[in-house]
Amino acid sequence: MAFEADQRGGRQLVSARVETGPAQTLADEIADRLVTALAVGDYLPGARLPAERELAAMLGVGRVTVRAAIERLVGLGLIRKQQGRGGGNFVVEPTTDDARASIARVLSATWDRLIDQHEAQTWMHGAIAAAAADRRTAADVEVLRERLDGYREAESGRAAQKADEAFHLAITEAANSPALAGLLFSLESQIHLSAPAHPWGSERGRRDMEARALRDHELLFEAISAGDSPRAHEVGRVHARINREHLENALRDARASGTVT
Repeated sequence: MAFEADQRGGRQLVSARVETGPAQTLADEIADRLVTALAVGDYLPGARLPAERELAAMLGVGRVTVRAAIERLVGLGLIRKQQGRGGGNFVVEPTTDDARASIARVLSATWDRLIDQHEAQTWMHGAIAAAAADRRTAADVEVLRERLDGYREAESGRAAQKADEAFHLAITEAANSPALAGLLFSLESQIHLSAPAHPWGSERGRRDMEARALRDHELLFEAISAGDSPRAHEVGRVHARINREHLENALRDARASGTVT
């Protein structure tokens, strides 16, 4: 795995790039990354994936490799191709045994690495929340308040996911640390293609998760606005564990089909 610098919002971030290798092997690797992303809810059922050119740039591979990987997911029933105006590659709920078996295989094979990366993310979220509590300005607090209200008002699903992303980006901005922002984005982009958006899990239990996230957001806002960095660090870490739970739920649901042990 190599890393490339990326400039977003005036701050330098670091993104993951998969090293190139034999075309067939690389296509399988990219397919596995897509399977992981869909399993944890980076892109929700019904959502259109980024265009092949954009995915290729995100993953650091060629469009031919991305196209081959997508065809594998189409064959598994995880993606539906739609032609014509408004067409593209759309996410499908994994209902077939082949789709669930593929998710279970990919997650099981990479489990230790995924868990390690998620644990690192929890510490980074805590550090950024603590830095935001130390460095926030009055203007930062107002932006956080607006983003929190936006999350409260968002509809369940994709709208809530986007509002969650906006709230966490405001925390990162308040931390005023390009180095911390770059480290977090590097970790998240190794797992989540939608980074800096967070995974949103499956539909089952989503509303409970969204309500829990709202409570965490309120606690984060209180700690950051009060300048309580130890409290912000703890709440940030605990809140980030939701991402790991999405991973655990995805593996459990995939194994529930009974096709993989």
